[in-house]
Amino acid sequence: MMEYKGYIGKVEIDDEVGVLYGEVINVRDVITFEGTSVEEVQQAFHESVDDYLEFCAERGESPEKPFSGKFVLRLPEELHRKAYIQAKLKDKSLNSWVTEVLQSVLEGK
Repeated sequence: MMEYKGYIGKVEIDDEVGVLYGEVINVRDVITFEGTSVEEVQQAFHESVDDYLEFCAERGESPEKPFSGKFVLRLPEELHRKAYIQAKLKDKSLNSWVTEVLQSVLEGK
């Protein structure tokens, strides 16, 4: 995984061709890159992100932002109810409680 200007690139290896190839994984737009060495693929990643940003500017469009801080989560009714109750028992909003739980899991606490 690589990061540049808030964009995250995932790299894989194509053994048959001997190439490293990747894509930006945190936007819906398609941004790809490739190289034959780590240095080359890093440079190609940076260039692809820069090209994407320039392309959007030329078209007068805002580039897709990697993360807005919002995401919609659909849950089974019963799980939604249980999460809501847990949040209320801790005097938190459902949003604050879910954020705290996710942060705890992702940080391995």
